[in-house]
Amino acid sequence: MTEKPTVLITGASTGIGAAYAERFARRGHDLVLVARNAARMGTLADRLQRDAGVTIDIMKADLVNPAERVAVEARLRDDVQIGILINNAGTSLGGTFIEQAVDDVDRLVTLNTTALVRLAHAIAPRLAQAGKGAIVNIGSAVGLAPEFGMPVYGATKAFVLHLSQALSLQLASQGVYVQAVLPAATRTEIWGHAGVDVDTLSGVMEVDDLVDAALVGFDRREPVTIPPLHNGGQWTDFEAARQAMIPGFAQSRPADRYLAGA
Repeated sequence: MTEKPTVLITGASTGIGAAYAERFARRGHDLVLVARNAARMGTLADRLQRDAGVTIDIMKADLVNPAERVAVEARLRDDVQIGILINNAGTSLGGTFIEQAVDDVDRLVTLNTTALVRLAHAIAPRLAQAGKGAIVNIGSAVGLAPEFGMPVYGATKAFVLHLSQALSLQLASQGVYVQAVLPAATRTEIWGHAGVDVDTLSGVMEVDDLVDAALVGFDRREPVTIPPLHNGGQWTDFEAARQAMIPGFAQSRPADRYLAGA
């Protein structure tokens, strides 16, 4: 029987990360859990080891802190048992752009983009050399909708989508699967970080439903999985419209509508 790869999950102490840990443990995968809250991870690990009989390591790390993040990067580079990365750690902010403190914005951007891309970069060369493995990046539907009024958070999630799609194009031929998961409102602690009472919102998806749907997309090897989007044809049409524009970008002169006097 083929040995199942170990799965490293960031933001694993609660919410989406913890749900991914439970699902992969049930599938018989050993885990490496990464988060700031070691106590929560310990409680989760004890339960999953007892219930699923898998081996679970805990790495306490603040991924915004380069000195702590480097240990996680090294684990991804060097541990050949790790074949799946769930890039889930992220945060949000409340208030409008001009109300947000710049240091808080900087931390959000670092966690949601810099840490995510560095961890992906740490594992991708090894997976490509092995010709197998997966990188799952948790984005957000907000990255497609500036109308939601979350400019910095949404921009970081647009980054996650673009990165994931571009990596999929580059790495698929080398046997590495890259998935972007785009939740919408999901019942996690991120709302508290933004100062929002999640119980006042409508259309909020439960974490278990979100992760179960994301794993259906994972098993189907979808490059982009949008669990709350019931009309999948809308995403297909969106992608077709985007791709139809690409040949028009390589032009030596401006479009006629931008010429003086047009």
